[in-house]
Amino acid sequence: MHAGYTTRVRYRRVHRYCLAALSLSSFVMSPAVAQKPASNLRAAAEPARLRRIGTIDSRFQSYNVEMIEVTGGAFWKPYGSTASALLTSNDAQLGIDTYQFEYRPPIDLANARLRLLARALGPAYVRVAGTWANSIYFADSETRPAKTPDGFKGVLTRQQWRGVIAFAKATDAKIMTSFAISSGVRDSRGAWTPKMAERWLAYTHAIGGTISAAEFMNEPSIAGISGAPKGYDAAAYGRDFKSFRVFAKKAAPGMLILGPGSATETPEPWGMPPSIPGSIPSADLLASGGSDVDAFSYHHYGAASVRCEASHLPQTRLEDALSEQWLARTGVTHAYYAALRDRYAPGKPIWMTEGADAACGGNPWGGSFIDSFRYLDQLGLLAKQGVQVSIHNTLAAGSYSLLDPEDFSPKANYWAALLWHRLMGTTVLDAGIPLQPGLHVYAHCQPDRVGGVALLIINNDADRTASITLPGKRFRYTLSVTDTPSVGVKLNGQLLQLDARDRLPAIVGLAERSPVASFAPRTITFLAIPEAGNPACKPHL
Repeated sequence: MHAGYTTRVRYRRVHRYCLAALSLSSFVMSPAVAQKPASNLRAAAEPARLRRIGTIDSRFQSYNVEMIEVTGGAFWKPYGSTASALLTSNDAQLGIDTYQFEYRPPIDLANARLRLLARALGPAYVRVAGTWANSIYFADSETRPAKTPDGFKGVLTRQQWRGVIAFAKATDAKIMTSFAISSGVRDSRGAWTPKMAERWLAYTHAIGGTISAAEFMNEPSIAGISGAPKGYDAAAYGRDFKSFRVFAKKAAPGMLILGPGSATETPEPWGMPPSIPGSIPSADLLASGGSDVDAFSYHHYGAASVRCEASHLPQTRLEDALSEQWLARTGVTHAYYAALRDRYAPGKPIWMTEGADAACGGNPWGGSFIDSFRYLDQLGLLAKQGVQVSIHNTLAAGSYSLLDPEDFSPKANYWAALLWHRLMGTTVLDAGIPLQPGLHVYAHCQPDRVGGVALLIINNDADRTASITLPGKRFRYTLSVTDTPSVGVKLNGQLLQLDARDRLPAIVGLAERSPVASFAPRTITFLAIPEAGNPACKPHL
């Protein structure tokens, strides 16, 4: 869903203020905080005997670069900015404050730091889509036309698209996207036509690029506020989707077709109010002819950010960021869409193609360590549920980004993503420890470690230490922050940051042999057990 010097200063000042408030209120605690041993959480694990429950795509952990980032345009305003409002009529239907958007210049996808940090998360999918892609015009030229063509709201130039392809190649990413569905690509009867999409794909192929996966449109469940023609309904979607599928299979036979890519339908109080104009239930979209997909896709936001507090969208609060109810929302949304998949596209893989802490650009604490609990718990839960790909919104735009939007420096969620990427492989195991309040444990085979096992242990409890009894040598990677203001995160007590030459720091685990591993309140720990000898983590001939 969906920048001058003074704006940057305000953004950083507000962002740091929010994180400082977290720390000073002791909302996040360091491993050194005194414990209450009488109420500790206890469990046991046998890494060598954990059973295999499934596999995930090698590009499971992926990210969005919004189409509006590539083209430049009105995007969610950074907290603290006083720039002039840029609001479209479609946004106004949501009741969103007109002051919540500002112009964002095109992202520099050739930036060395951006590419370095994205490459460290590869292989991945880079999803170039979002609400703005529904109304984008692909220009058959290097520069923008003097006027945006009728029926569109933005322009993607050849030069900008070449930049996307070059970025993907440099970072071991495959491109996923969606296509324009606004009035500019429709015939006199209002039906979708493939003329512009054909030109876009032809140019992509001509310069050696590939679109590996695509949704027909972004979030058809809220088509009325996403650029579709007035009165667009399920029957029109079914007609258009069938035309799109025929075209795509001929023009790009290797491209995976995903759908429907809906959002906002989680049951109240978390879902979109039914009164939002132009809402179309996903069941109707699928029943009308939109179920012939290669993979079923959906979006998930647990709430809307405080930018949208004046709207009818559900909200969340900082003090609830580690609550069990908040973390459980990932599973509620997945269950809703998995049931639709089972009914209309049984047996098809399921992808979550967009998600973050909150819609409307993310909350002030989005991307910070307090959000890393949700981010990693979401990855662990979705992998366990069989979701093949999980795409975070975004890499470097909005408050929910993995990287600072201004200088691309890593936020806490980036370091969380990097640890997941390096330690959690594609074979998913049953950790053998049921989820309990304050202790969430996930297990995978280690990548490139025959027989090796990795555990992700999330202690989101405010006071209690957790402990797991397990045998053998292991390596600990604990993420935490101290009770002093910090915009970063520590790994085993050392602040994670790039060096003076923008190189990633060494990610080294602490060796342990004690039969009991302890985990302080409000910390996140990965345990690597390379000598576990788990048969499920060995090649099968």
